[in-house]
Amino acid sequence: MNVIAVQHVMDARVSRFTVQASATGVLAAMGHNPMIGIRDFSGELTFSTETLEGNGFHISIKSSSLEVQNDISDKDRREIERLMNEQVLETSKYPEIVYDVRTFTATKMGDTLYSAPLNGDLTLHGVTNRQPVTARVAVFGEMLRASGDFTLNQTDYQIRPVSMAGGALKLKNELKFSFEIVARQQG
Repeated sequence: MNVIAVQHVMDARVSRFTVQASATGVLAAMGHNPMIGIRDFSGELTFSTETLEGNGFHISIKSSSLEVQNDISDKDRREIERLMNEQVLETSKYPEIVYDVRTFTATKMGDTLYSAPLNGDLTLHGVTNRQPVTARVAVFGEMLRASGDFTLNQTDYQIRPVSMAGGALKLKNELKFSFEIVARQQG
């Protein structure tokens, strides 16, 4: 019997990918804990529900597409996004964030539900590190939905956490990423 792995392409229009940053310092109570939305990303994955094996997962993010989602003043939003693009991500120098997984094996959790531990290479700010991510995957006919979260430290990618007001307000090193990605079968 010939088992076919199926390629799925991400649909960014109905997917959600966010980053939560947390403030620290003397003025943290007055500061913002920015929730950043990732707007422009694309990717694909190949997965077989019969063998539970995937032979490729790739996601590419335009670093300049990150935007603040908090309900804050336009002035604060513009300033946070300016700092994020110019000082944190340096989007003109590093325009793309990439996550690549060559292979993975899922565990069946139910009729259409799987757990997929991913151990891929994340390239962020010109630095590539191994980044584990566990995704919960549900397959519904030709649609696949993957969700999960993971954390990373900015300094692991040679990013200096933003500091304002002479250090009285700064962002913590750890960032929390959450995703709910919808992908559709191709071919």
